[in-house]
Amino acid sequence: MISNMQLHPNVEISVKNFGPIAEGTVDLRPLTVFVGPSNTGKTYFSTLVYALHGVFKGFSRLGPLSSMELTRFLKVMSLKYSELLSKPTLWAKEPADAAKKLRRIETSFKLSDLDAATLSLLMPAFLSHEELPSLKHELQAELGNCFELNPISALRRLTEGQRHEMTVSLKVHEENQERWHIEMMASESDVTLNKSVNEELVRDMVIFPEGCSISADSLLPPDSPFFQLSFEDAFNLGWIGGNRYYLPAARSGIMQSHRILASSIIERVTQLGLERFPEVPMLSGVIANFLQKVILHEEDRRMNPEMQHLAETLESDVLSGEISLKLSAGGYPDFRYRPHGTKEDMRMGQASSMVSELAPLVLLLRSGIKPGDTLIIEEPEAHLHPGAQTDIAITLARLVRAGVRVIVTTHSDWLLDQIGNLILEGELEKQAGKTNALPVFLYKEQVGCWHFQKNGKVEEIAFDRMDGLEPQEYADIAESLYNRSAEIHNRLEALRLNPALPKMKAETTQGIDGNK
Repeated sequence: MISNMQLHPNVEISVKNFGPIAEGTVDLRPLTVFVGPSNTGKTYFSTLVYALHGVFKGFSRLGPLSSMELTRFLKVMSLKYSELLSKPTLWAKEPADAAKKLRRIETSFKLSDLDAATLSLLMPAFLSHEELPSLKHELQAELGNCFELNPISALRRLTEGQRHEMTVSLKVHEENQERWHIEMMASESDVTLNKSVNEELVRDMVIFPEGCSISADSLLPPDSPFFQLSFEDAFNLGWIGGNRYYLPAARSGIMQSHRILASSIIERVTQLGLERFPEVPMLSGVIANFLQKVILHEEDRRMNPEMQHLAETLESDVLSGEISLKLSAGGYPDFRYRPHGTKEDMRMGQASSMVSELAPLVLLLRSGIKPGDTLIIEEPEAHLHPGAQTDIAITLARLVRAGVRVIVTTHSDWLLDQIGNLILEGELEKQAGKTNALPVFLYKEQVGCWHFQKNGKVEEIAFDRMDGLEPQEYADIAESLYNRSAEIHNRLEALRLNPALPKMKAETTQGIDGNK
């Protein structure tokens, strides 16, 4: 693993006429928060981030490569790594058994250090437009899968019975320079895809850092110097981003009924089921991927210690109990909850909705989520008491500080208030000049909050020391409620002072009606 590598590149996503969104630009931060009324596009944008992350390999530093191009790159770099290992290296000085476990190169190696023949083989994939049809197909397929739409032109904004031309733009920056840029435009009849790549940054990209080592699992066969680089190696070397995870708003229901869902799906995919149910309804890619992770859940024995601590803290501080996995005789996972102070487990359907809402997060922490990954959570506050909502904000901050990029949609002012407090804690930590003086905090630059509005616009909410990240509409609603309460109290006080007032008003009204 490269030390001190930047886990997440800077990503800017702009849309125009995308679903319910007229226009908006979001700069993904370590913690990105989407707020606003329902049906304004928060879930649309979250799903778009998920889809783009999958197509562009976690917003790869290599650029917008298709799967075929990335596979070709990995094969070429495998050969190059083997070639570097054939020269005098640090590992060659170690005993033979140690050499099989760890092999390193002595000096950093840039893409531009490749020979001319190899460069001529690879550079067209980075710079030319020859493979755009393949990349466009992958993007259309993933968007169609995630949004359960075909064709994707149905994602275009609809106003007054007319759909408008849609634009989705993705820019990846690093060190204040744009690495690459992709733009998709969709009309009624066509989808076009354009890309631009900073050739200088591509050529100067460090491919193998000094001291770089590849896992012994990649050695084929054990005594051979040849390595086959894997996607995990590509992540560890900083070429591509981490994995993506999405916890949908429907997670509570799925956790309580996944066994029924799975048995229903199995019935429908049989020949008999197809005859009885010829329509075979589809699931969106987001829901299907989540359900798959639930059904195929396995505890990761190599779990990151920090993630393990986060899972245990979430269980003890918020759930007040433990989530466990029991396998049925057929090997199907059955998730249980055991409250603290008891010795009996209960099924998810018997536990509170708070438990089934947060259990998937505990399971993700145990099943391999790691620094460099991206986690999207819809409404993490759902079914939670206000106190638990503030606790979840602390969990999100801990995930961010552990190196996970977190994106959430929310309607909770409690959650926003706590995030605001954590930013203030970060300012206090900076001014105090102490390291780790506070248990949990966030720096202002780590957090971005975007307001999705009914007019289709998306605008950033700047952090304010007094108001935090609260949208103006929250303050307007609070003021309206206060004014209404004050009005009712005034009327009640007037009635107390003049009990005959309602009777007088009624008689006056009758007199007016009689004159009519």
